[in-house]
Amino acid sequence: MILATDVQYADPAENVLGDGESAAIAAGVLFTHWQSEHSYRHLVRPIHTVAPYEPGAFYKRELPCLLTLLADINIELEAIIVDGYVSLGQHQKPGLGMHLYDALSQAVPVIGVAKNKFAHTPEFCEVLRGRSQKPLFVTAVGMPLETAKLSVESMHGDNRIPTVLKKVDQLCRGII
Repeated sequence: MILATDVQYADPAENVLGDGESAAIAAGVLFTHWQSEHSYRHLVRPIHTVAPYEPGAFYKRELPCLLTLLADINIELEAIIVDGYVSLGQHQKPGLGMHLYDALSQAVPVIGVAKNKFAHTPEFCEVLRGRSQKPLFVTAVGMPLETAKLSVESMHGDNRIPTVLKKVDQLCRGII
């Protein structure tokens, strides 16, 4: 089973709890094969309080949300996809995915799929999908980068963003 994840943050004035605290929705889509069009299961967890955004330490905000989501999963995972980076820039500074990998005792490979380029991201992280000329940026830990890139490239969907990743984004935004 593969898990795609995403987190959406609420404006404190508009959060789902209405208590003025910063909140979020963590979402996950479990799917069976890299080429799967349909999901096996959807997960949605409201996160009542999240850490404030800290430049250069995004993982401090998002990691607790993902760990809360993962607490609901009691099946073995082949890989976890995060919306973002495993490692950052040419010096491979640990990003959200690396911190997740470490928090899971390095037991599950983590793939980062980012829509926007982080400063000095190497070209070898780029993956073009469908007819798009705008790349996704793929990083990985626990599996070879080439395997991660081929897996993301093979995911269902004709467009830049794979079907399952679009679905998890919509799920955490309350669109589906």
